[in-house]
Amino acid sequence: MPNKQNQDQVAMLQEKLAKAKSAVVIDYSGTTANDQVTLRSSVAQAGGEILVTKNTLMDIAIGKGKVTESLSGMNAIVFSYEDAVAAVKALFTFHKDSDKLKIKQGVMDDKILSPEEVEALSKLPSKNELIATLISRLQGPAYGLVNVIQATPRNLVYALKAISDKK
Repeated sequence: MPNKQNQDQVAMLQEKLAKAKSAVVIDYSGTTANDQVTLRSSVAQAGGEILVTKNTLMDIAIGKGKVTESLSGMNAIVFSYEDAVAAVKALFTFHKDSDKLKIKQGVMDDKILSPEEVEALSKLPSKNELIATLISRLQGPAYGLVNVIQATPRNLVYALKAISDKK
């Protein structure tokens, strides 16, 4: 029978997975303590969290057998709470800069993601970037309409200015 501490750890992991928009299993064995501090702070700034726990507890919390093949070695799980992409982007930024992590698998909406799918997820725009793009696209037609309405008076002013310059 599992001990109380392990049961509490699994319950806590399941709660975090339910709250997270996405999660990624990583192998952090090549990192130093300073690297881990840097990674944790960048992920935290992106609205995520890194948690190191036993592989068997991660397997039970995610779903027995779903990510078992990637749970060997020194693993951690990266949760992204605010935006499904933000913490994953921070993770891949660190990965590209240091090349000390190994991205194993991800979980998003009860779907298991391969390392390639996790990388594709990291390349998507964040929620804030999508909102900014939408706003700029919505403003485009209104901006064009204002320019068209102002064009006639502006052209009249230019014509009058040209006539006055000739005289």
